[in-house]
Amino acid sequence: MRNILIVTFLILLPSFASANTVAEQYVADAKIVGSGRLNVYLFDVYDAYLYAPDGKWSNSKPYALKLKYLRNIKGKKIADKSIEQIREQGFDNEVKLAAWHRQMIQIFPDVTDGSELTGIYIPNLETQFFNRDEKIGTIKDPEFGKWFFGIWLSENTAAPKLRESLIGLR
Repeated sequence: MRNILIVTFLILLPSFASANTVAEQYVADAKIVGSGRLNVYLFDVYDAYLYAPDGKWSNSKPYALKLKYLRNIKGKKIADKSIEQIREQGFDNEVKLAAWHRQMIQIFPDVTDGSELTGIYIPNLETQFFNRDEKIGTIKDPEFGKWFFGIWLSENTAAPKLRESLIGLR
């Protein structure tokens, strides 16, 4: 009986180890700040989860935003919508927007129901992107992360209720 327990433990060990999220690996003392679901009209698009050190979000410290998709969306459409949302926040440097758009098109994969993409914000440095646990790209422009994550976290977001849920106000 003891041998069966040991074998079972050894079989399950990799799944316990992989339970660590990207956020826990890249954000010190990462804990969930909040979560919420984005609905567009009657369609559920994704569930969002914000992770920050000790569960306290600050735009001046590294944090992670994970999106778990609930429908199929082309990567290019994600990039297009991201640029549209950044513009709506007030960013108008078209040269940078075009460069960021090209980079996002190269990074963002097509997603299906259950896909998980995570962005890691490293203030004044870069933004890293992961498809589940696999790193899929980095945008090294320090200004990009502020505007990109502003899609969800800025006071000018198009989804204020989701923002409130993510930053722990709801």
